Amino acid sequence: MVHQYKNNGYNIVLDVNSGSVHVVDDVAYDVIELYESRERAEITEKICEKYKDQNVTEEDLEELYCDLEEMKKAGTLFTEDTYQEGVVDFKQRQTVVKALCLHIAHACNLACRYCFAGEGEYSGDRSLMSFEVGKKALDFLVRNSGNRKNLEVDFFGGEPLLNFDVVKRLVEYGRGLEDKFDKHFRFTLTTNGVLLDDAIIEFANKEMDNIVLSIDGRREVHDHMRPAKDGSGSYDRILDKFKKVAESRNQTKYYVRGTFTHYNLDFVEDVLHLADEGFKQISVEPVVAGPDEPYAIRQEDIPVICDGYDRLAKEMIQREKEGRGFQFFHYMIDLTGGPCVYKRLSGCGSGTEYLAVTPWGDLYPCHQFVGNEKFLLGNVEGGIVNTAIRDEFKLCNVYAKEECRNCFAKFYCSGGCAANAYNMHGDINKTYEVGCELQKKRIECAIMIQAAKS
Repeated sequence: MVHQYKNNGYNIVLDVNSGSVHVVDDVAYDVIELYESRERAEITEKICEKYKDQNVTEEDLEELYCDLEEMKKAGTLFTEDTYQEGVVDFKQRQTVVKALCLHIAHACNLACRYCFAGEGEYSGDRSLMSFEVGKKALDFLVRNSGNRKNLEVDFFGGEPLLNFDVVKRLVEYGRGLEDKFDKHFRFTLTTNGVLLDDAIIEFANKEMDNIVLSIDGRREVHDHMRPAKDGSGSYDRILDKFKKVAESRNQTKYYVRGTFTHYNLDFVEDVLHLADEGFKQISVEPVVAGPDEPYAIRQEDIPVICDGYDRLAKEMIQREKEGRGFQFFHYMIDLTGGPCVYKRLSGCGSGTEYLAVTPWGDLYPCHQFVGNEKFLLGNVEGGIVNTAIRDEFKLCNVYAKEECRNCFAKFYCSGGCAANAYNMHGDINKTYEVGCELQKKRIECAIMIQAAKS
């Protein structure tokens, strides 16, 4: 499968199954488009006629045909799909638990309008995770991680800083397990920043491999969607704290993470605002919401958003040249090899390798499924008992989704988010159409940026 597109003056040819990317001239671009569906004589006639003003000859095309055949032999163009037959064994493959999302607090000090967790309270449950439950969760992770050395633990909420003492104690407990079981914990903290102070920043810089800082961009955008419980804005309470975190971590191992909605389709201004405020690691993502929500992204919004992604990509290239570049999470793409085949086919590993833990120790496939009893897998004491749901997630891959099988983006998005698919269609093996369109555009922009660097 070959995907071709033009972006920012580049003619880009992606060989989907090998992951090879080719930047070609106009003649090669047109020839490749016809190469597998037309006879060479017909291609030659068409191309010579189209480019007669450029004196393209039959001899030129014969040389190009030879080059294309060499690329086919080398496995970088028109390659066959060798993965589909292997997915039948996905249910039998052995998986280990590599990561936990610890819901350290089902409570929050903000009232974000788009919060999937109901202002952090998950349908009214304001529980805080106890140290004892957290210990059992880390023990469960170690016990079910096999030979995996590096383990991921995200302190999540709600707002985890409402239960920060337990966070600290769990980090200490986890560090005590490392030498004993030959493990290493990579801890992450996701916070809205309201309660951040110097002591917390110092602790996080010592113990957290990554910090996710929630901010939506410009003050008016952020305060509209992320107010405090009393309706007041939160932007001014967090901005300087987030700057301190970014600088104290040498602009690495963190990112500011925002959400854009139908209200700010000019989200590029929010990305650039964050960059202008000095942040180098930025993620601003489209909201996922039901069509009845006034802030939901709509089908008619897609062209505007895609134009924004193009503009952002060009601006990032220019800023990089000027020495003031920054990273945008959705444009970070590995063209040199990428993740293993299982990761490319099945994505984040939710329900199998990645699990969410509630304050009382129940296990769910990920944080977005918490509270839906259909997806309750078990608990940290007894382990996974709902193996049918686990196996359903094992089989959730790009070939289980009809819409994904012939999509050029399948090995980059890995079929998209299972929770988004379920929330939109009631089936983890469906696709979230709006998300798909935006993901495909982001992948094209990311590849273009790499082409511009080469």
